[in-house]
Formats: sequence, C-alpha cells, structure tokens
Amino acid sequence: MAKTKTAFFCQQCGYESAKWVGKCPSCGTWNSMVEEVIQREDKKKPDTDWNEDTKEKRKAHRIEDVIIQEEIRYRLPDAELNRVLGGGMVPGSVILVAGEPGIGKSTLFLQCALQWQSGITLYVSGEESAQQIKLRADRLGMHNPNLYLLTATDTATIFQEVKKIKPQFLIIDSIQTLESPYVESAAGSVSQVRECAAELQRFAKLSDIPVCIIGHITKDGAIAGPKVLEHMVDTVLQFEGDSHYAYRILRTLKNRFGSTSELGIYEMVSQGMRPVTNPSEILLSQHEEPLSGVAIAAVMEGLRPLMIEVQALATQAVYGTPQRTVSGMDLRRLQLLLAVLEKRGGFHFGSKDVFVNIAGGLKIEDPSIELAVICSLLSSYEDKALPSNICLVGEIGLSGEIRAVNRIDQRIAEAEKLGLDAIFIPKANAKGLDKKQYSIEIKAVNKIEDVYNMLF
Repeated sequence: MAKTKTAFFCQQCGYESAKWVGKCPSCGTWNSMVEEVIQREDKKKPDTDWNEDTKEKRKAHRIEDVIIQEEIRYRLPDAELNRVLGGGMVPGSVILVAGEPGIGKSTLFLQCALQWQSGITLYVSGEESAQQIKLRADRLGMHNPNLYLLTATDTATIFQEVKKIKPQFLIIDSIQTLESPYVESAAGSVSQVRECAAELQRFAKLSDIPVCIIGHITKDGAIAGPKVLEHMVDTVLQFEGDSHYAYRILRTLKNRFGSTSELGIYEMVSQGMRPVTNPSEILLSQHEEPLSGVAIAAVMEGLRPLMIEVQALATQAVYGTPQRTVSGMDLRRLQLLLAVLEKRGGFHFGSKDVFVNIAGGLKIEDPSIELAVICSLLSSYEDKALPSNICLVGEIGLSGEIRAVNRIDQRIAEAEKLGLDAIFIPKANAKGLDKKQYSIEIKAVNKIEDVYNMLF
C-alpha cells in the first residue's frame, strides 16, 4: 500500500526539494517553497461514485456522438445573483466568491440559502459556530427547514455528511479554513487550498451538485491562494464596495456559463443584503434647487446602464501649488481633462483647486463619464447650475473633440426611463440613430465648445 509522498516546490521557478528551505537555490526567491503532494495514500481515497452515471462519464466519446441537452439552471430567489451567474446556477458548477472582510459575503449566501427552499442546502462553516450562524439567520428574519449547518474543516468529514444529507446545494465558508488529509501543511496554505478546491471540484462534476466557495483576498485585492484556484472553478465573483457606504457591487470576473460583463448591486441594510433593481434612482440625489458643479452621467457598468451624479468644485488656490483631489475616478484622467480645458477652451484652471467626486462611493472606469466631468467643472467655474433634467455621455479627446461611446441605445433608454428631458451624446453616435423611437430629446455635440454654448 503506497504512502503519501510530498515534496517542496518553488512557486516561482518550480525547483523541487525534499525539505523546506527559506531561499530557493535555483532562483534565489525567499519564502517561495510550498509543500505539494506527489503520491497519495491509497487507503484515504474517498468513495467518488456520487451518482450512477459516474462510470459512463469517464468514457471517451466521439464529438459527433455527444448529445447536447437543454441547459438546466436553478433559478434563485435573488434576481441580482441570477443576473451575475448568467440566469441561475448550473448543476455541477463551482462558484468562487471573494471579497474584503466584512463586505457581506457570508451574509449574502446565507440569505440565498435561506430563501432557496426548493431543495436541501448544506452550509459548511469553518469560521463560525452554528450558534453564530443561527443568530445571523434570526437577524435576517428568514427560516428554511431544508437548510443544514455543519461546522467542520476536514474535507473527509464534510463529504461523509454530504453522503448522508444528499443536498442539492453546497456552500463552503471559507476555502482557507479547510484541511485535506492528503496534505500535511496548515490550513490556508497554497497546497491545502489547491487540494481542497480540487476535491470540491471533482465532487461537483461527478454529483451535478453546485458548490459555492467563499474565499479571502490579499491586502493587494487579489484572491488569496494559488492562481490555479481561479482556473479550476467555473465562475469567479468579486464582492466589492466601500465600508463607509451601504452599496455593494457583485462583479463577474470569470463565467463559463454566461457573460463576464454582468454585475449585481446590493444595499446593506439591517435585514441583510437588499438587491437594488433600479440603482439609478438611488445614485441620483434629489436637490430642491439647482446647484452649480453637479452633472448627471450615463455610464455602463458591465452590461448595465447607470445614471450617476458627478460633483465638482473649483476654487481659487490659497497655497502655491493647486490641489487636484478626486474620488471615484482616475486622478491622471482628471489632470488630462483639465489640460484640455486649459489648452482648447481657454479656461484657467491652473490657478484653482479642483475637487471631483462620484456620488454613491462608486469607482467608474467607463471613459464616457468624461463629458459630465467637464460640464460639472465648467458649471463650478462659471458658478452656474446645469439643468437637473439632462444627462451627458461622451469621451473627451486631447484635441477637445467628443468621441463616440458604445451601447448608446441602452444609455438613452435608461435616461428616458428615469424621466429626463434631454441627453447629450457624441455626434458620431447620432449617425444612423432613429430619434423618433425615443421621447427624450437627443442633442448631438462634436466639441466642448458646442456643449458650452448650449448650456452656458
């Protein structure tokens, strides 16, 4: 009977060593030696016949003989989670969810497990006790008799309980707390994370049971553990947001069963994570009277159009060097826009402190926000408020021209749905656009001067 054999490998160059060393003799990298399994012990192999079709799945088939069946998905009660997953959970899929501590990962999927009552769900926690999870469930105000809790970190124990309960959905919280009997290293190490994920992935494919794995992130924001972890799973979701704001964004980084451009928006309330079906109404603040330095931008976050508020403030610099402060967008992009206004428009921002803020705590990378940033800066510069019933779309070029953006139809439809009266779009996007199908007034602009003459 073969025994378990392990060796230490450098994660940078692949150098193999029989024992751990602090510095790799090959490439000279410190603390890169990680224990990995070479040969497993035969007696520890678990029973992998999770269903009757296991042996049939192991056979090779010609591609012409493969029968394409209708795609089956489990529709979850959470509409935002369904959107991010591409329409629901696929049987046998492995979903990895990562995010900062306290962002709401465990709350979101405990809430999902409590709401999904069409099948048995097993929630495995290695970080909290069953009493703590029950207290959170009571706080959420939800009940599900088909939800089972298991506080364990050993994968052998987890699979024994899975064989007894036979759940239709398995949630692991978190992968960094699991330990496999095949690896001697501590929980959370690279080899343990990879081995536990491999066992869960093999279980999901053989049993057709969807598995959701909650993971940690590093201080740099990357998913903790080896990069192969992201390659092994079917879907990678990133849960992000500012702890000072109530809104959370669930982004898709990888999805084998849907688009990677979808995102879901949640609001953290006392009863858990509330899905936000129409985020534009929340992100736009309602002013009783028009204020200078405020503009509405129509941006795309993935495949989802959003109306967000851009706030700018330009004041005379008190000290020698003017300040440039921005929240929610790239500072270098703001400096470029100020240089365009200085050179092409003749506005002297070089002697003014400039502050720009994207309301709601969002971080926008869509370049179509630049026209709204320009107009909010000009509004603060002239101390003249923009009409509150218009929105702006466009990317600014270095010569002061307004460049075309993508998905203009969805942006116009979102502005029309919110009841805005007019939308400014690039002239290049207006070509071939049927304006008669929209009730909102569409104004095509080509340069910054055109927008300035219309608004100021």
